Amino acid sequence: MTPSPELLPLVLAGPVLRRLEPQRLAIWLVGSQPLNPRLILDCPGIGSEIDCQVIAIGQHAFVHLLDIRFDTPLPCDVAIDYDLRLDNGEGIAEWAPHLLYPGTVRPSFVLRERIDQLLHGSCRKPHHPAADGLLCADRLLQACSSPEERPALLLMSGDQVYADDVAGPMLRAIHSLIERLGLFEEALDGALVDDSTALYRHPACYYHRADLLPAQESNESLRERFFGGKRKPIFSSSNADNHLVTFAEVMAMYLLVWSPTPWTLVRMDMPAGLTDKRQARYREELPLIEAFAANLGQVARVMAQLPCLMIFDDHDITDDWNLSAQWEETAYGHPFSRRIIGNALLGYLLCQGWGNDPERCRALVAQCQALTEHAAANRLAKQPQDTLIGELLRFQGWQFELPSNPPVLVLDTRTRRWRSENSLKKPSGLLDWEALCELQQALLDHPSAIIVSPAPIFGVKLIETVQRVFSWLGYPLLVDAENWMAHRGAAQVILNIFRHSRTPGHYVVLSGDVHYSFVYEVLIRHRQQSPHLWQITSSGIKNQFPKRLLDVLDRLNRWLYSPRSPLNWFTKRRLMEVKPRTPSRSQAGERLWNSAGLGQVFFNEQGQPARVYQLNADGSAANEFIKD
Repeated sequence: MTPSPELLPLVLAGPVLRRLEPQRLAIWLVGSQPLNPRLILDCPGIGSEIDCQVIAIGQHAFVHLLDIRFDTPLPCDVAIDYDLRLDNGEGIAEWAPHLLYPGTVRPSFVLRERIDQLLHGSCRKPHHPAADGLLCADRLLQACSSPEERPALLLMSGDQVYADDVAGPMLRAIHSLIERLGLFEEALDGALVDDSTALYRHPACYYHRADLLPAQESNESLRERFFGGKRKPIFSSSNADNHLVTFAEVMAMYLLVWSPTPWTLVRMDMPAGLTDKRQARYREELPLIEAFAANLGQVARVMAQLPCLMIFDDHDITDDWNLSAQWEETAYGHPFSRRIIGNALLGYLLCQGWGNDPERCRALVAQCQALTEHAAANRLAKQPQDTLIGELLRFQGWQFELPSNPPVLVLDTRTRRWRSENSLKKPSGLLDWEALCELQQALLDHPSAIIVSPAPIFGVKLIETVQRVFSWLGYPLLVDAENWMAHRGAAQVILNIFRHSRTPGHYVVLSGDVHYSFVYEVLIRHRQQSPHLWQITSSGIKNQFPKRLLDVLDRLNRWLYSPRSPLNWFTKRRLMEVKPRTPSRSQAGERLWNSAGLGQVFFNEQGQPARVYQLNADGSAANEFIKD
């Protein structure tokens, strides 16, 4: 039984600042009832019009997006205090005091005239033992003494949640929150359980979700791919025993990774029926999740004061998402795996994509509203949800641009893939021909540009070679063979775009995904007026690469692919001159830095990266990437 709304906090999560432009601001929040927040802006003479859309996801859970239009442009480079006052007269200081910095009475934001610095990162796994890299942003904001010292943006380039790798205590908190908020139930097709209620009560719900898939031999690859905890001997191992399945689970996860408030409503007592081995694992994971939740007030404080732009990567949906045409045939050809993917994508729409570009997502959100109204009437029909999921899977508008100075172009490298024409097993290109043409048109005649690509365009050559070998052997899934050079067509086109005479003179590519940091400066060989490129890759926000393995790969890469090595001629970017920068705290010539945290980039007036840092989540001194 769910509690009455008066026993719940009015605001469960947020506000999160999303898209910010001179005459537009998007704010995301979730309430335990429909809210009618009134925006108070410390900016005399500027009127606003608010379009507040509300999507019910449960009896006592409502996602809000405030799309605010200003009649005149906001002032630049000044701190603008804001408040959201509820119908009961309370403002943020009353219902979310954890969002305020010491000595302030309201949160604030700064619209930067030019992007002279930003923060970026990806891969925030709650139960990873590393500290939370978003705490770096909180420390930085608290130390800022003037508005000009604030970063212009926080760019989150993938794996904001791990839908496919969930700790037992986190899943327990998710189910507890579903119950407290009365998140909507759903019918399931193709599973061994009929609906979400049966899933939550099934003995295999914790650590054994593979057992809930059909047991026919023909579905063995499906079982292994989505829940098997498969080994990846070259890079890492993943555990998908608690892969999120239902839309309610996905939405509860978002609330629990972005806000401290839902944690006051949940319990994490150990579920009944676990084996001794699973009980031991639960006890090991519990302190990691408790430590993660303890710092969420500071994380929420950052997201209430810095504009946050986001794009998905695989773990936001499921591991190896759309890696190859064969993967797509298997995943989308079964109703249960299609529903798993669709539910995660629906959660991405409401919690991430909507705030990136409210206008482009408007039609999908309207369909989502119709679906949740259907669910609110306790009708567990499969067809409306499957229809919406079909629309989500066909949607080609997840990429977006910010008309800033320099412009920011955020790429969707997951749903618009260039499938291999030689073999269904081979990795797909990260963007298809049409998407690459659109990218080139967007870049034409800009003097500089910031491109957000979840996976690095210029990666570590040795690691890409290992991935290429495994792909050639027919095992791309074993090594996450997802890099720009893995597909000949996509690689050639993206490199040709960089060489085009009318594309920017200065590109900065911001990436994550690989869980380590590096910076490459890239020029085109034998070109007098060569475009200048920088590949800047940040470590995981709360994830790290296996240290010993990375040390070995780093050392071998320096030996095998030194500037004079003939092996360079066998790479697709042999016409590009790649100059790595060295981390200031490196030892023995290391090029790769392995520490959870956030990337920080300072830009000069020409849009070139003047200084590049990796802020370390553990609070140690930042690493600056310097020229040799």
